[in-house]
Amino acid sequence: MDSCVCAALAARDYEASALHVMYGQRTEEREHQAFQEVCDRLNIRRRLVVRNSALRAIGGSALTDEALQVPESDDFGGREPGPAALSTGYSAHSSIPVTYVPFRNAHFLAVAVSWAEVLGASKILIGAVEQDSSGYPDCRPEYYRAFNEVIRTGTREGGIEIVTPLIGLRKAEIVRLGLELDAPLELTWSCYSRQDRACGKCESCQLRQRAFEAAGVPDPIPYAPRLARSER
Repeated sequence: MDSCVCAALAARDYEASALHVMYGQRTEEREHQAFQEVCDRLNIRRRLVVRNSALRAIGGSALTDEALQVPESDDFGGREPGPAALSTGYSAHSSIPVTYVPFRNAHFLAVAVSWAEVLGASKILIGAVEQDSSGYPDCRPEYYRAFNEVIRTGTREGGIEIVTPLIGLRKAEIVRLGLELDAPLELTWSCYSRQDRACGKCESCQLRQRAFEAAGVPDPIPYAPRLARSER
């Protein structure tokens, strides 16, 4: 959803190109479908789709390692996950959830910077969000400030800039902005675990549903029926 709104901003303000990385996540094919459909709707013709096999091989995340379970909202008692949820959805050594893919955004940005150099592009937009993220360290403003320093010192011209237009917004504000931009939110996919209908139970689904509720509009994607624990 955040990437879609970013793409809508880019398509409005620039001659946009779009990058998608398939990294062996559980919903890889469904996310790739969403990428292509969003680009079609926004008339973004120049696209690059790449595969990153390293992140799945490294593992360490419930998104890329089938041995790790994607936490469900019931694991957090219907609350926003936090440090108290260490025994269920979070790694034992920190408050970072098990759905964090180690240093993932650096892999994405490395490809984006390389492509930007070839295209002659000066800006890279990424839909990172700090306030309503899951506490992922690569969604913080200081991370992108540091990465921009790497670009300045490690590229041919040094003039490429990473831009994070959504980083200080809440999810509900992103929904409202998407509606203003006529971003195709109905084509997006946020679920961590399912590709047919969104599970409605993982943290990403919960954040999304709360955002649409707070924005006062229905979430346009299909969700699987909710079952009580006793029925699973």
